Amino acid sequence: MEISINTPALLFPAISLLLLAYTNRFLAIASLVRKLHDDLDKETNREGLLMQLRSLRQRLQFIRLMQGLGVFSFLLCVICMFCIYDGWTQVAKYIFALSLLSLLSSLLISLLEILQSTRAVEHLLSDVEELANDESFIKRIMRFRDDEQSGVR
Repeated sequence: MEISINTPALLFPAISLLLLAYTNRFLAIASLVRKLHDDLDKETNREGLLMQLRSLRQRLQFIRLMQGLGVFSFLLCVICMFCIYDGWTQVAKYIFALSLLSLLSSLLISLLEILQSTRAVEHLLSDVEELANDESFIKRIMRFRDDEQSGVR
């Protein structure tokens, strides 16, 4: 297999976009953690809140790994390009292979993080469905609505 300087350069846009997506996921989770932290004093279901925080901590660890492996892949692409420039084609092939493996690992961890995220959302949905099916919950909403309409506080 022939490897040219363009080969690792093809990964630059893909890795850059992945890192941007990973950063956006991190920022969304960080914002959610801050909100949950603020709600900690007001929350009556502290156990559920702590469970959410544990899930978010695990997701943050996944994102840290995803970002680290993505940056490592990017760094290996640059080293590969330098090796090709200097004429070390055999070394460049191995470094490029490592770059691809690093990128693949990053994507697999991303898949795990997505699965973790969907499990958390499904758990919240089941809680909402239980509340909606709870007859006393519906009665409380109706009573609150009636109180609002009659002006009673």
